[in-house]
Amino acid sequence: MYSNQITPRINFIQQLSYERPGAAAWITGNPEHPGLSGLIKFYPTSYGGVLIEAEVFGLPNISEEGASNFYALHIHDFGDCSGSFQNTGEHYNPEGAPHPDHAGDLLPLLGNQGYAWSAFYDKRFTIEEIIGKSVIIHSGPDDFTSQPSGNAGVKIGCGEIQRAL
Repeated sequence: MYSNQITPRINFIQQLSYERPGAAAWITGNPEHPGLSGLIKFYPTSYGGVLIEAEVFGLPNISEEGASNFYALHIHDFGDCSGSFQNTGEHYNPEGAPHPDHAGDLLPLLGNQGYAWSAFYDKRFTIEEIIGKSVIIHSGPDDFTSQPSGNAGVKIGCGEIQRAL
């Protein structure tokens, strides 16, 4: 039976459609993936967590018709996206938790012929805590097991998390 109750999903749809994010990261590709780009947005919620929306273009499987591949998505300690993103540090992990319980371990992107869109809720950090850090896209999926960071491959995309104006 259908219910007209307001659920978090209804509020999240409203936020994504009509509100400004609290922070965002413009993603650019590394030198081997210059066509990779995207925008990751972070919205504060009334539930005490953060709503995250990711839209990414130019993932490596763009030329493979019908291709679907997973790409790890993480928040890293530093927002320095220079070079091949070697200065972004480790996964954001203020609690010192083992992988995959770092606050910076996010849901993977599912790239479909080079494009990915995702929205999810996370309560392990606030927007204030991640300003100045980076969002990293890795070349492969996170295995959610290997220590210290999931064996997700090289960093192919990076964006510094900045306060939205």
